[in-house]
Amino acid sequence: MEEDYCWLMRRDLAEVVPAHRWPTGIQLTHYRLELTTAVHQLMELGYRDGGGRVAALSVWQQRFETDPEYDPDLCFIALDAEGVVAVCQCWTSAYIKDLVVHPRAQRQGLGRALLLHAFKVFQQRREGFVDLKVLEDNLRARRLYESVGMYVVRREPVPA
Repeated sequence: MEEDYCWLMRRDLAEVVPAHRWPTGIQLTHYRLELTTAVHQLMELGYRDGGGRVAALSVWQQRFETDPEYDPDLCFIALDAEGVVAVCQCWTSAYIKDLVVHPRAQRQGLGRALLLHAFKVFQQRREGFVDLKVLEDNLRARRLYESVGMYVVRREPVPA
């Protein structure tokens, strides 16, 4: 069986973070209990398209909300007229755990805006850099990350 690999990518926050523009009709908010089900459904959808898996709702919620690096203010949620349309879930260690944009809102600059917003927030918290991991074969995501100044730190096997 062939082993899957991911890339650890990094953004140096000493560099200027460009201003970001939110797509029309998007409202930014933070994670809160009433959004749990919608956020989980979007995560499931994103993992189906991007590889990987998400635990069942109750397990996911418990793991998410009790993680030592959890901070609801670092879970950026974009809403449109139909509800939750994107999530950028970050940890307090300046790590972007998940970035998912609903198919109905892709290719509008929303993922880019969320990333740049996260970079600005971590700059304000005086972090030196932001990291994330991306599957090696997720070319679309890798192109997005590279377009906002992220670079590869290392290649590593995906845990089984």
